[in-house]
Amino acid sequence: MRLNEEAACRNEDERREDEEVEMEEAIVVKKPYALGGGFAQPVKLVVGYALTSKKTKSFLQPKLEGLARNKGIVFVAIDHSRPLSDQGPFDIVLHKLTGKEWRQILEDYRRTHPEVTVLDPPDAIQHLRDRQSMLQEVADLNFSDSYGKVDVPRQLVIKRDASSIPDAVTKAGLILPLVAKPLVADGSAKSHELSLAYDQSSLRKLEPPLVLQEFVNHGGVLFKVYIVGEAIKVVRRFSLPDVSDRELSRNAGVFQFPRVSCAAASADDADLDPCVAELPPRPLLERLARELRRRLGLRLFNLDIIREHGTQDQFYVIDINYFPGYGKMPEYEHIFTDFLLSLVQSKYRKWSPSIC
Repeated sequence: MRLNEEAACRNEDERREDEEVEMEEAIVVKKPYALGGGFAQPVKLVVGYALTSKKTKSFLQPKLEGLARNKGIVFVAIDHSRPLSDQGPFDIVLHKLTGKEWRQILEDYRRTHPEVTVLDPPDAIQHLRDRQSMLQEVADLNFSDSYGKVDVPRQLVIKRDASSIPDAVTKAGLILPLVAKPLVADGSAKSHELSLAYDQSSLRKLEPPLVLQEFVNHGGVLFKVYIVGEAIKVVRRFSLPDVSDRELSRNAGVFQFPRVSCAAASADDADLDPCVAELPPRPLLERLARELRRRLGLRLFNLDIIREHGTQDQFYVIDINYFPGYGKMPEYEHIFTDFLLSLVQSKYRKWSPSIC
């Protein structure tokens, strides 16, 4: 009798094991397969992307897609002619498009698909598309510690009437020369056009709406601080040269510049004065990035930072860009794919029931 009971128990255990195997196989089959390393492997996550063609080309480079496939990540283009809810299923939605209609589509999608990670919230991104508000979080931080101080240049917003600019600059107490930037930072080529105004009379030649920033001498080098989740990568870029008092007194007018930090060659391997080339202290950047991630509610952005020439620890944030040109960041393929996988792990912990 006991032998019969033991046999029955073994049969029941085997039946349960078979059911568990079938369930696991069924779960795997629901996911598509990616070819990587010469064999098919189950996809760990599907990333839907909504990017401009230019952004797609610069970001989704073959090396990134190949590494992603090896890690079980597949990028799928979002079809703008179909409702977003009819597509997928996605684990993550990656986007950098503008317009009220797209923002509303994403907000609706986030409400109806809370299990999908949307990078990043549209309203938070919008905050960085206005240079009037872009640097406010940095200014409010009043950031200072043992490694240095981080501030923003004094600036003035002009929305209309170029003839009033000289008086507005005098009233605000801004010191020439001034860097003029378009008020809207939407990622277009025009939004990155810079002008340097040397004298009061030339200010009338500027075209509002714009932001005027005091120019800070910084040795002609800026630091692009790329932030991908908790990862930070810093590179040097050549920037506008310093302006001496003699040059300021001799020059007049408005000088236009291209997209300085993007078009210029990397300064990482250049023979530079160590006082100019030394990267900002890592602990300072980590704390700054952590504070801004929390305040901005964003995980994909970069900071353009300069060190005031003649100082060791006085830094200024002069621009913040959402979803910047990561394709120019060293080792971006590994950093970005690891970041995507970390999102899935944290999402799994959030949505999985606790096991006692």
